[in-house]
Amino acid sequence: WFPIAKGEFVCMIGHSGCGKTTVLNILAGLDLPDAGVAIVDGEAIEGPSLNRAVIFQSHALLPWRSVLGNVAYAVSSKWRDWSRAKVEAHAKKFIALVGLAGAEAKKPAELSGGMKQRVGIARALSIEPKILLMDEPFSALDALTRGNLQDEVRRICLDTDQTVFMITHDVDEAIYLADKIVLMTNGPHAMVAEIVANPLPKDRLRNEVHRHPHYLSLIHISEP
Repeated sequence: WFPIAKGEFVCMIGHSGCGKTTVLNILAGLDLPDAGVAIVDGEAIEGPSLNRAVIFQSHALLPWRSVLGNVAYAVSSKWRDWSRAKVEAHAKKFIALVGLAGAEAKKPAELSGGMKQRVGIARALSIEPKILLMDEPFSALDALTRGNLQDEVRRICLDTDQTVFMITHDVDEAIYLADKIVLMTNGPHAMVAEIVANPLPKDRLRNEVHRHPHYLSLIHISEP
């Protein structure tokens, strides 16, 4: 088992087939564990909940809705008694947070891959979840866009004290983003091998991580 503290950013690393996505699906309430229980804020997870938001590898936007429409749909699902004006104002706040102010009326087909993923991030954050679940959200993006979004997500999560569980294959990504790294063993009967606390400072910059004196030892430990 492994705990995730409030406001903590946790990354899980492991080879394909080791069960990373299964763990995320259990936390999302999409799968049930074979044994034991997953608990968020003192309550056992028994199904999907708007207290847990998922950002997928693909953006998973509704193509017929605008940027504002996609985010507002999530907001109105969480707070059903809010007026339309309140829903849209709340949605616009999170659209601006991910750097898309001015693009509210655009449809997904008019957006780049990075912009679509920003909408997905805004939508997930807009419902103010107790835990944000991220399934390799940057893996399909080009290197520059990926780096920029990593920076944005780290900034937003630090500013909002958002609790995050993210799965990734990328060791450097985990070292940059995570407060704690969960390492999985290989094979069909994989399990948690080690939990590594990230010794790098909270105010680390992506382009300077590899210069930190703890970087090489962390890379060695974090390789699954």
